[in-house]
Amino acid sequence: MKIRGNIPILVIDLFTLSLAWSLYYWVRIRSGLFPHASDPEFWGPMVAICIFWVLVFFFFGLYRSWYAQSRFDEIATVFKAATFGILVLFFAIFIDDRGLGTPVQSRMLIVVYLGLVLGLVGSGRFLLHTFQRRLLEAGIGLRNTIIVGWSDKARELFDRVQIYPALGHRIIGFVPAAGEEFHDSYKGVPILHSMNHLPEIIDEHEVKDVLIALDSSEHNRLLSVIALCNSHELSLKIIPDLYDIISGQARTNQIYGFPLIEIMPEIMQPWERAVKRGIDIGISFTTLFIGLPVWLLTVVLIRIDSKGPIFYTQERVGKDDKRFRILKFRSMQDDAEIGSGPVWADRRDPRTTRVGKILRKLRIDEIPQLVNVLDGDMSLVGPRPERPFFVEQLSKEIPLYRRRLKVRPGITGWAQVKHKYDESVDDVRKKLEYDLFYIENMSVRMDFKILLNTIAVVLLGKGH
Repeated sequence: MKIRGNIPILVIDLFTLSLAWSLYYWVRIRSGLFPHASDPEFWGPMVAICIFWVLVFFFFGLYRSWYAQSRFDEIATVFKAATFGILVLFFAIFIDDRGLGTPVQSRMLIVVYLGLVLGLVGSGRFLLHTFQRRLLEAGIGLRNTIIVGWSDKARELFDRVQIYPALGHRIIGFVPAAGEEFHDSYKGVPILHSMNHLPEIIDEHEVKDVLIALDSSEHNRLLSVIALCNSHELSLKIIPDLYDIISGQARTNQIYGFPLIEIMPEIMQPWERAVKRGIDIGISFTTLFIGLPVWLLTVVLIRIDSKGPIFYTQERVGKDDKRFRILKFRSMQDDAEIGSGPVWADRRDPRTTRVGKILRKLRIDEIPQLVNVLDGDMSLVGPRPERPFFVEQLSKEIPLYRRRLKVRPGITGWAQVKHKYDESVDDVRKKLEYDLFYIENMSVRMDFKILLNTIAVVLLGKGH
């Protein structure tokens, strides 16, 4: 649970939630306005209810970084989280009161509790963020920030940022996109090394934010900047007229009405990640169990058809460069790559066995990867994992390729239902567009869409 950097928010939440519970308890039990069968405990339920709300807020993303977030948007998220939590509590209280024979009127007090939670938690967060903004305006808690670009546009961006200290940026320097070195400064802010040294600059100065303000003649460098920053935990923001360069590849939001658009650093909400993982485990376990007779028959057919092991394993690169061994039913000759080394697959690959052709057609060869999903190395849906050899090769040739390593690889994906086998670098480039679109638009809804498309592909015998 990523709340370490938001301890003040957690403390305020616990205080306001405890106060809301205390007021609700007084109205329902101590005021004498509502009948009740017996006096319930105070401290035990209060601790439980606080833990409940912290978990709800976490799953709704309310413990992300508070820098440069709209207070109005946060209150709206608090409202959604509180409404969801109240619905859960309403049914829990309904069941409890029904067992104790408590009148219906007391259950309606849950609406009062909703008002208390919204009012107190919302007010507490609003006041805390107002105080935090005052600290930022005083220069306390600012994040080291660089501006990529050296033009009138970049200098204008610097001037605008200085007007909004509450955004949390401390501009420590400019990074020219051109190859030549600059020995100059602007209003006391130095010119750092050129863009080629961007990773070293980020490490040396502990940069947390990168603002990209390239001139119109340098727009083609945008993808390179993003690729150079991809291995660092930081936030990337661009000026609006650069947005069309990555349109369809980035999920964006406006901040404070300020003319910067953020390339979202958090791909999925925490609750969506939890649901996605739950779906992965549930479907994988169910499929392996229910289809056991088919998988046993597959083992027998592979053994009869050709010499070699039943399963094929190969090292692949997963999330955050983690290496793991992918598991498949063997569909090729056992010595398929002896002498040739790693090569691109082909739909009509002559190395495929007779049974292997059927397994590939029905996608049965992919079934053992459900074990990789249960292990946590893969997901049902995501970019396909590639071999280390090709990852290194393609990372040098294709900007943003390593961005695929920000998420768990999948058995199927948007690129797999939209494009064919990787038979060349051009195919990889095309599929990368689909992968980036998926990564920046990940959601449980999109996963279901891809799974349904995959089922249709298999049943209709289409796709690759």
